[in-house]
Amino acid sequence: MNSYELNKIFGAVVTSVLVVTVIGFLSNLLVAPQKLEKTVLDIKVESAAPAAQAAAEPAAQVEPIGPLLASANASAGAALLRNCTSCHSFEKGGRNGVGPNMWDVVGNKKAHIDGFAYSQALVAAAAKPGADGLWGYEQLNQFLANPRAYMPGTRMAYAGMRRAEDRANLIAHLRTLSDNPKPLP
Repeated sequence: MNSYELNKIFGAVVTSVLVVTVIGFLSNLLVAPQKLEKTVLDIKVESAAPAAQAAAEPAAQVEPIGPLLASANASAGAALLRNCTSCHSFEKGGRNGVGPNMWDVVGNKKAHIDGFAYSQALVAAAAKPGADGLWGYEQLNQFLANPRAYMPGTRMAYAGMRRAEDRANLIAHLRTLSDNPKPLP
């Protein structure tokens, strides 16, 4: 290809850009856009107070786990751990992943692993006195049913376990992951 052909191509591109620019300028002169007094789409923003009220309302009631624990199957709960192993480990002295190691979690304090970067919500829950600061059977049940409803602000990205029997089996298995398993309620 000689330089004459390249000049023709370059000239065509420059002429096209110039023609489009002139047409755009002339169309704005002929059809002047009108500025609206207010936006056509009115988005209503609610104040933060209703959102705070909604967060303060108690979560949906979760079926108590105590009666189901008597007939729970810990080995069936072990099979349910496959959903959890991408974030947690379950052996004694195991590594922390995205989530903390779950060894000896039942009956232990919330945020029980020193040095793990827990969410502020979980740290605040662990600071509560008495049973409220511990992972008891019912607390684990409610957390596993819907982590974000039980503890707003948690970083746990799990939607929750809907079936109460599955939660009972999983909690029964978590109970066995301890040197001194806690007594059943």
